[in-house]
Amino acid sequence: CPNPERVVGVDEVGRGPLAGPVVAGAVILDPSYPIEGLQDSKRLSSNRREILAAEIRERSFAWSLGRAEVEEIDNLNILRASLLAMRRAILSLRVPVKLAYIDGNIAPSLPCETVTVVGGDAKIPVISAASIIAKVSRDEEMRLEAVRYPEYGFDRNKGYATAFHLDALKKYGPTTIHRKSFAPVADNTLPQQLELT
Repeated sequence: CPNPERVVGVDEVGRGPLAGPVVAGAVILDPSYPIEGLQDSKRLSSNRREILAAEIRERSFAWSLGRAEVEEIDNLNILRASLLAMRRAILSLRVPVKLAYIDGNIAPSLPCETVTVVGGDAKIPVISAASIIAKVSRDEEMRLEAVRYPEYGFDRNKGYATAFHLDALKKYGPTTIHRKSFAPVADNTLPQQLELT
């Protein structure tokens, strides 16, 4: 193992949207193959994220994704679902981990030492890497959902509460990928969406 410490960075994306899963990334960088330009995924252009995500998948010592589905978000709450996604990402790595750097101020329950870092995706490259692969993966998934539900603009808003998305919710009601526990989706005055077969 080129990195005997086996330090993993973990971050999740998708806590704020009204639709879609929470996706977490876990990355162990390989010091022998440095990656330039790692930073908070939200500060990067979509194109730059895609390029960096490919580099991370190719050059890192190990990487994985974890997720919590819409039903889990509704049943557990968004914080607990986010922690679950992060735990799943780390546990699905193909190597044991000694130390996990977690973006935020709460760590999931893990079989290794954890360090939480508020704003870690902008400060610690290994967390930035996790943030990037998680965002690229979730964005791609939401583009596919836009094909299934074209009225909501998921390819553009990724499930966030844009004016266009909110207007579509008022007009068509929630889909199967909307979070029923989130306002305004939880508002039962919305029309019922006819499910596609």
